[in-house]
Amino acid sequence: MSNVSNISSPRVSIIVPVRNEAKNLEIVLPLLPDVHEIIVVDGHSVDGSAEVARRVRPSVDVITQTRKGKGNALVCGFERATGDIIVMFDADGSADADEIPRFVDALIAGADVAKGSRFTAGGGSEDITFHRQLGNKFLNVLTNVLLGTKYSDLCYGYNAFWRRIVPALDLPSPDIAGAQGEMLWGDGFEIETLLNCRFAENRLTVVEVPSVELLRIHGESNLNAVSDGLRVLRTVLDERLNRWGRKRRPATTPVFPAPAHDAATRGANRSVAAAPVLEESVKTAG
Repeated sequence: MSNVSNISSPRVSIIVPVRNEAKNLEIVLPLLPDVHEIIVVDGHSVDGSAEVARRVRPSVDVITQTRKGKGNALVCGFERATGDIIVMFDADGSADADEIPRFVDALIAGADVAKGSRFTAGGGSEDITFHRQLGNKFLNVLTNVLLGTKYSDLCYGYNAFWRRIVPALDLPSPDIAGAQGEMLWGDGFEIETLLNCRFAENRLTVVEVPSVELLRIHGESNLNAVSDGLRVLRTVLDERLNRWGRKRRPATTPVFPAPAHDAATRGANRSVAAAPVLEESVKTAG
């Protein structure tokens, strides 16, 4: 288990969505740094994932998601979190825990969002297939054209952001009466795309952080390239059509005031290798 001294302040919450990842949790959880809190969101696993998480890392907070899908699991974790920074972290071993300080440093240096990218200098993937990469490239280009963004990796789920931005993202509430056990729009793998669209709409400062996607350790992915790709496509098109109906802040109005500890560190001389700032593209989106 590693310690990350430079993220002791601000407080960091790591959200780990889980569905039948018991074998992977045995390996992944001990690798996570000692932070403010680690929240494991269990997706009604039948392999004892929740029990394994509590045994391997007794300090973790294990909760059960309210509906189905990765998106719902993440939003449940966002609402549970009490830290200043939220880090989204997959349980299958594909995310490198040693990269977490890169994301946190980018936020401390002034970003609202630190977005992982496999396709910027220093990034890469040991797992992505040719067809998935082709589909991701198509969706990436389409999103950039429709939303005026400059993302290099739309569908990557390794991201971090200040918790204070969550209310403005207007994500599907985890507590919708009568929807328990179902999967609503935004509850699936389209969550990464939905987040990126909402980052752009709110004109947040987004910094891309180079990240290397590792091979899944055990088991098979819950992602379906075709059906989940179509959900992503629909998300992009829906966001482009619906964004005009949502109230926009004046361009001169700060989106989110910085908390005291954040403001004190925004001028610090910190850097993230090969991390292009996407603030201008987000601010001029639409």
